[in-house]
Amino acid sequence: MAEELKDSGYTEIKELLGLEPVRVRPGMYIGDTSVKGLHHMIWEIVDNSIDEAMAGYASRIIVTITKDGSIMVDDDGRGIPVNKQESGLSGVELALCKLHAGGKFGDGAYKVSGGLHGVGASVVNALSKWMKVWVKREDKVYFMQFDNEDIYHLPHNGHGLESLKQVDLLLEKKSGTTIEFFPDFTVMEHNVWDDVVIAARLKELAYLNKGIKIILDDQRTNNKQEWMFEGGLKQYVEDLNKDKNPLIPQIIYGEQTKELKAPDESNRKYNVMCEVAFQYNKNYVPSVYSFCNNIHTTEGGTHEEGFRLAIVRIVNKFALDKKLMKEKDDKISKDDILEGLTAIISVKHPNPQYKGQTKGELGNSEVRPFVNDVVSNILEKFFLENPEEANTILKKILFAKEARIRSQEAREATRRKSPFDSGNLPGKLTDCEMKDNSVTELYIVEGDSAGGSAKQGRDHAFQAILPIRGKILNVEKAKTTKIFENEEINALINAIGVGVKPEFDMTKLRYDKVVIMTDADVDGAHIRILLLTFFFRYLTPLIEQGHVYAAQPPLYKYMSGKISQYAYSDEELEKIKKEGKGEKFTIQRYKGLGEMDAQQLWETTMDPEGRILHQVTIDDAIRADQMFSFLMGDDVQPRKDFISQNAKFVKNLDV
Repeated sequence: MAEELKDSGYTEIKELLGLEPVRVRPGMYIGDTSVKGLHHMIWEIVDNSIDEAMAGYASRIIVTITKDGSIMVDDDGRGIPVNKQESGLSGVELALCKLHAGGKFGDGAYKVSGGLHGVGASVVNALSKWMKVWVKREDKVYFMQFDNEDIYHLPHNGHGLESLKQVDLLLEKKSGTTIEFFPDFTVMEHNVWDDVVIAARLKELAYLNKGIKIILDDQRTNNKQEWMFEGGLKQYVEDLNKDKNPLIPQIIYGEQTKELKAPDESNRKYNVMCEVAFQYNKNYVPSVYSFCNNIHTTEGGTHEEGFRLAIVRIVNKFALDKKLMKEKDDKISKDDILEGLTAIISVKHPNPQYKGQTKGELGNSEVRPFVNDVVSNILEKFFLENPEEANTILKKILFAKEARIRSQEAREATRRKSPFDSGNLPGKLTDCEMKDNSVTELYIVEGDSAGGSAKQGRDHAFQAILPIRGKILNVEKAKTTKIFENEEINALINAIGVGVKPEFDMTKLRYDKVVIMTDADVDGAHIRILLLTFFFRYLTPLIEQGHVYAAQPPLYKYMSGKISQYAYSDEELEKIKKEGKGEKFTIQRYKGLGEMDAQQLWETTMDPEGRILHQVTIDDAIRADQMFSFLMGDDVQPRKDFISQNAKFVKNLDV
């Protein structure tokens, strides 16, 4: 007989009004409440200023990090409307206090906008301890302040602590909006503003919106940076390629605005702008990045598809016309053409349709043929007007095709029939017993000595060990054929199981965690960056989906009597010494993993209960691309300059 269920008191439905839902579920509106979400608050306000610039009304944006930790964003746009709206609220109150309210809907003030839902500024307000706004409009200055407690009352009475009021009269014709906010750390995690992250995004926005001046003023360090790029995407590609040895000096560039018809039955028409810039370099890795309305579409979409279709068609056409290949030959593939290509594709669309909540992929079908036509015309014109450079590009592409064909057998060696088919596993791999790849772990260990300790100390059930000898091949500088002939790289590929493009298959992943475990010295750091370069260039989804980690072994073992403790930094060691209160002690400095026995390695670096693992993430793929090219590319001089300029900041060379 079924057990009788008792009434649990479910008698009412709670309605969250105004901005209350944002504070109750901030992750739904801003992604998360950690460092990433905190900085996203800046982007929401800056994007409003950028929208003014894209509409042609603003030319300058200043972002200030104050000494107190607030953020101020100032632009010289039109200023938020101050007049009363249909609701009875001023435009300022509507924009900053009501979700889904703004000038980005229908055919209003903005033809193009990075924001879709009109929730940005109001969400920042909801997640701030306080927010202040100054509006310069119609020769007057208006001011309003919102405090945290007012946010809850606002939906009911329609007002903040004080209504919008005029505070000054301008003697010269000026307009614009200034918004200052301080995050509410009872909702957001308490983190420090990262000036490097902020500068990178603002610089990117300056590239994507040519002619707009963007300034970052960090009052904490008295450091002011300024960007304005009249060349736009051309300068962006030039910057991305500066450490990659450009194949030809010219950057292939073009832009076009065209009226397109909506793909639905509305017969609606709108203007869409496409801007592209690309240049080949002597490296072997493609760097193709796309944007829609300044949003980095990390998963591509129809604009990227149009770009790829165009270059494949035009390159094959010219290779045949120049008799560099015959009709009966296999066509040049997309991968052959993309090898060593750096490209930026940017579209501005008044009605973008994204796939998924993250806006990672553009879905507008009408964009594909438009971008295809734009790129086809640009590339065909460049090839006709620059025959010598065209020949250089085509020869590089044909060489890539030949290399691809020669490396087919090497690539075949990386294929696996199933995630746990042991027939193709490398002999040096000591596998785990479990076959559940949601819990298994692969430790990539530097050296046979450490590999032996790891094999003895590990948990046989779920931890596998793959020792590697010395420094693996630097894939940033190596040809594809050489990469897939390398024994260590093939061992990595076979052990992990997913293969590489075009055979990459995430469903064949054999381990949930791929852990790089190297010595805590210069050589160990070098091996770690070589491995990360390989993962970033050839197994990017592993990092993107959170499967790659770096282990942190201890630097010291502190022993005093029967007490022993491990220290993972000099600061931690000093703290342990102070806690010892002058007692006699000895300190062992670990130069390498091989100096630890199996039990010590388990306790410090492999035991899930006590180990320190750092998850490798890609917060900004474009900056990561630049850094890998800078650190691992062919051009040595910039690295020498970097080391020379920064050596004075190094305190512990072997840490």
